This record gives sequence, structure tokens and C-alpha cells, in this order.
Amino acid sequence: METTPALTDLELAVLEFERARWKYSGAKDAAILSMFGWSPTRYYQFLNRLIDRPEALVADPQLVNRLQRLRDVRRRARAS
Repeated sequence: METTPALTDLELAVLEFERARWKYSGAKDAAILSMFGWSPTRYYQFLNRLIDRPEALVADPQLVNRLQRLRDVRRRARAS
């Protein structure tokens, strides 16, 4: 019987970071660089891969569903 690997500390930290509400995107971008040492582009690439993992959904279903829904809305808007 295979078990799915748990999320890493980094992955859990990213989910925790996403729970915060940001009034200005510039503030979030600065916090991403400060906390993770990543560019916003790299952060969002990591986040998008993370929210597609079943382990993330198990760890925080409400947050992951919200993030997936927001991503889908942005994708549809770009496609139209």
C-alpha cells in the first residue's frame, strides 16, 4: 500500500503565507522576496504546482479550493 508523501515545511509555509489577505500586490511581492527569496513569478509557479497536489487539498481544503477557483477565473479571463 502506497502512502502519499506529506507536504514539506516549505510547502506548508507557502500555504500559510497564502492565508494572509493582501491589500496591495506590491506589498505581497515584497513579502515573497523577503520570506522566500524568490521572485513573484517563481513563487506563483511553485504555488500553482502546489495547489494541484492532493496533499495540499488534504492539508487545507478551503484555501486550496479558493486558490484553484481564483486561478481558473484568471485563466478564463485571459483566454477571452
